[in-house]
Amino acid sequence: DALKTIEEIHNRGFATTVDILGEHVQTESEAQIVRDEYSELYEAIGNINGDCTISLKITHIGLDISENLAMENLMVIVQKAREASRGITIDMESSELTDITLNIYKKTVAEFNQTGTVLQAYLFRSLDDLKNIDSPQLKLRICKGIYREPPEIAFQTKEEIRKNFITLVQTLLNGQGTAQIATHDPIIIDSLENWIEENKIPPNRFEFQVLYGVPMGRKLEQLRDKGWTGRVYVPFG
Repeated sequence: DALKTIEEIHNRGFATTVDILGEHVQTESEAQIVRDEYSELYEAIGNINGDCTISLKITHIGLDISENLAMENLMVIVQKAREASRGITIDMESSELTDITLNIYKKTVAEFNQTGTVLQAYLFRSLDDLKNIDSPQLKLRICKGIYREPPEIAFQTKEEIRKNFITLVQTLLNGQGTAQIATHDPIIIDSLENWIEENKIPPNRFEFQVLYGVPMGRKLEQLRDKGWTGRVYVPFG
């Protein structure tokens, strides 16, 4: 069903990224099952026409058990990504996992340059994190963040989060990496759309990302018709 959905999205002129729902597995055998499912998924999407990547959470492949186990499983999946010539994005989870996720990203991108990761606009630290990982090969999704985080470390109002989101994307595009602008917020999209055009940012430096099933009116089609990439995040499970 997921593969059929992906093909339908590609036929409409959009890219996709696919995610097997789940996180925080508690046994080694569960983590290995998920590892094998992602490996099979890479084999399946390798035969699909269109731009399709995979997104995964590190706790879904064993991080709660040990970092070594998660890295071992991730390297198996990355080898499948390499064989299929498809990218992989290491999703971000709650704030206590930010450091370890970024460390795993740095190790992985050194092995496979089609690796991306995620920063969350509501965390105070994200701008510093962005500056620390900026490079020509950086593929970075910026999202608002969905976990409940305390006011000591995270912005709490829509306005503050919006402002930091826009700052992060502009900083990224003024730097070296590629921005994956993941939001359904029309205020953010319109603001960045204008800024990108004013600053003549090349279309290969950014894309807009939305979650499958969230109504966007005709916005994604409008961005596509400008020759810009729109990617739909397709979770299943």
